[in-house]
Amino acid sequence: MINKAVVLLSGGLDSTTTLYYAKKQKYDCYCLIFDYGQRHKKEIISAKKIAKLNSCHYYIIKFTLPWRGSSLIDGGLQIPFHKANQIGKTGVPSTYVPARNTIFISFALSLAETIGAESIFIGANAIDFSGYPDCRPEYYRQFNKLVSTAIPGKKIKIHTPLIDKTKAEIIRLGKKLNVPFELTWSCYSGGRLPCGKCDSCILRSKGFQEANS
Repeated sequence: MINKAVVLLSGGLDSTTTLYYAKKQKYDCYCLIFDYGQRHKKEIISAKKIAKLNSCHYYIIKFTLPWRGSSLIDGGLQIPFHKANQIGKTGVPSTYVPARNTIFISFALSLAETIGAESIFIGANAIDFSGYPDCRPEYYRQFNKLVSTAIPGKKIKIHTPLIDKTKAEIIRLGKKLNVPFELTWSCYSGGRLPCGKCDSCILRSKGFQEANS
């Protein structure tokens, strides 16, 4: 019997590596791709390509947050630029979307319960990250406790295989898994080419440099 897993797939480096990690564990993966009013669709396009490349079932979940509250979904707010040594050390940046991962995982739980999946995979990372509170290990420990209470009688666990890895370690893992990094998109700005200045671009570049890739 093949075990099913729900994978949150943004089209970025971390979530794509997580998908390949789950597939390596022999899971039949169902990908959730979210269109939540972010500044651009390039990450959605990347996620669809990656899901199709892996012959994965995928769903695109579309919703909007009318109250905005983040520079990722409010064009009136400027994407912040930090130096590499400042990222994650100046408080929670404006690119944080309030409760985004809570919303995403809620959808994932609904799908998992529906299809009989026992695992949910998310590429959260708490080492080379911007300081988002919903990317920390304690958040997922508490969420797994909530899951066991909210869905009694069913064993569903949220897995965070990258949570304690540096970006370089994630890239090295991805290379071993044959992740097509050239298909991934990390930039917050969504221009024709990556901006190279946002936190996500800087962390990605730093990771490849440290991984000697």
